[in-house]
Amino acid sequence: MKFIILDGYTDEPTCLGVPPYISTYPRYIAGAIRSLYDWENITYLTIDQLRSKPSYRKTLSSADYLIIIAGVSVPGRYLSGYPMSHNEIISYVQPLHNTIKILCGPAARYGFGLFGGKKPRNNLYFERYFDAVVSGDCELFLHELLSENMNINDINTNIVRSHAAQIKDFSVKGAAIVTQHPNFPERLITEIETYRGCTRGIHGGCSFCSEPFKGIVDFRDQKDILSEIQALYEYGIKHIRLGNQPCIFSYKAHQATQQPFPRPNPQELHRLFSKLRVKAPNLETIHIDNANPGIIAKYPDEARKIAEIIIKYHTPGDVAAFGVESVDPIVIKENNLKATSEEVLSAIEILNEMGRERGENGMPELLPGLNFLFGLKGETKKTYQLNYDFLKQIIEKNLWIRRINIRKVIPLPNTPLDTLGNKIIRKHTRTFSQFKTNVKEHIERPLLKKMMPIGTILSNVITEKQDGNTMFSRQMGSYPLLIGVKGIFQSSITLRVIITDHGYRSLTALPYPLPINTASRTMLEALPGIGSKRAARILTSRPFANEKEFLIAIDDESIGKKIIPFLCFNTKTTTE
Repeated sequence: MKFIILDGYTDEPTCLGVPPYISTYPRYIAGAIRSLYDWENITYLTIDQLRSKPSYRKTLSSADYLIIIAGVSVPGRYLSGYPMSHNEIISYVQPLHNTIKILCGPAARYGFGLFGGKKPRNNLYFERYFDAVVSGDCELFLHELLSENMNINDINTNIVRSHAAQIKDFSVKGAAIVTQHPNFPERLITEIETYRGCTRGIHGGCSFCSEPFKGIVDFRDQKDILSEIQALYEYGIKHIRLGNQPCIFSYKAHQATQQPFPRPNPQELHRLFSKLRVKAPNLETIHIDNANPGIIAKYPDEARKIAEIIIKYHTPGDVAAFGVESVDPIVIKENNLKATSEEVLSAIEILNEMGRERGENGMPELLPGLNFLFGLKGETKKTYQLNYDFLKQIIEKNLWIRRINIRKVIPLPNTPLDTLGNKIIRKHTRTFSQFKTNVKEHIERPLLKKMMPIGTILSNVITEKQDGNTMFSRQMGSYPLLIGVKGIFQSSITLRVIITDHGYRSLTALPYPLPINTASRTMLEALPGIGSKRAARILTSRPFANEKEFLIAIDDESIGKKIIPFLCFNTKTTTE
């Protein structure tokens, strides 16, 4: 029996599965199969592997079972991969006549959407191409199908787990699938689920969100989470993110099933994070993702304790993503959003207080990120102004934000926003575009300059994609900054770099320290204050034995002294 798991990548409010991330879907599914079959029966492929090597299509035809994971309910910007389109899905499954084909993930659950502002294609559309479109938990569906030897049409495609312990064994047994990912091990981050459901679901949750569909909050036990992490670690995983939950600050919160804003429980988070370091002591990345600013603002003392715990055990450059969506009080009320503008600002201040200090890799320890969503009920042109004024207030208060994500809503079926569709976002198309431009130019770049000033040194920067004389690179972790390193390098090597300039949402950098006697002209021109003419002067004057000789060759000694800290006077490479 041959099983192929094809990862078309997923992006949801609480889980990211686009490279460098691998979601829980393929791991849990592999675990369900592995509980009944040996590893040689299971092959894992990504959509990017199929795109780059068409010969993989023949591999698909050899499968007895093809399980495709796909769908986006929260579209984002991607560098290392791009989610599978519905046309790609059809092109891969149509020729397969002797293979049992199963679709799962957001595409099966909500329909297929790739772009904000548009309704997703109905999931029923895929039923003609698949033997099963599983809107429930695919790992449970497969386990029941395979263990009971039943007809596929007799299995409930809406099957969902009744409690978190049901995936305990699957999460451990499926861990080995990560070794088949093309990014393994250096550039692969595994999403770790800590709980399912949203505490605010008891009051309906946000109008656009799919999390309330998952039922009341169901926390995974620390032992189960740690067993999964230990298994991944033993197979070679170096990077994890505790991102698969609506709010990490609410993990095992008091009365979480009765209160929309339950009191956080720092002791339970300490048990998780402290033991994580014991089970996997040499992880290179431990990050979080989602956090509810309303929880942080309502319980500042507990929030500070939790932030302190996270900072003690994580790795720097961490981001707590706040689902702000809007600060317009009318939009907040109409869509049952989670926090007022005052609460969001308070939460930002708390994380700045606790996490602004730089860690060993050069990044601030823990800062908030803000997600804004447009196309919601009650939105007017005034909404855009209120959101922009709020962001200006952050600048004026000298607060730091690690990212600002601005997107259009996908009206998911059966959510309160479903009937509204894309009417409002179409009405404000020009306003939305202008808002994004203003934020990019007047908010993001000034914030980036404050947070990452010229001369900041960053370590553990991994090269990804060469474009001319620039190698686009990033650190591993939650929402890493895009860094354009001047020069030509191999991909997947690790650099230490120094910041030389700022884009709107990215940085320009050079290897640090820069060997002045061997650096290319492109590198020299990227030094602050060194243009083409001074670069030419350096090229004709080198080699330099020391700083004194270098300063003599520069026509402006003050500029030379400013860039001396960027340089070294030997020919050693700057890879780490």
